[in-house]
Amino acid sequence: MLSWVVTFLIIALIAGVLGFGGIAGASVEIAKAIFFIAVILFLVSAVIGLVRGRSNV
Repeated sequence: MLSWVVTFLIIALIAGVLGFGGIAGASVEIAKAIFFIAVILFLVSAVIGLVRGRSNV
């Protein structure tokens, strides 16, 4: 999922350099949204892992 963030960030940077402001802005917003979704999923996964504990397998 974080690879999508990096992809959209690179698209935004290239579009910004080439002068495509609308595309750059949209790509940055998509990258931010995916990043925050990834952070939320990580936190949920960490909490679930702490609640379940470790098994001795």
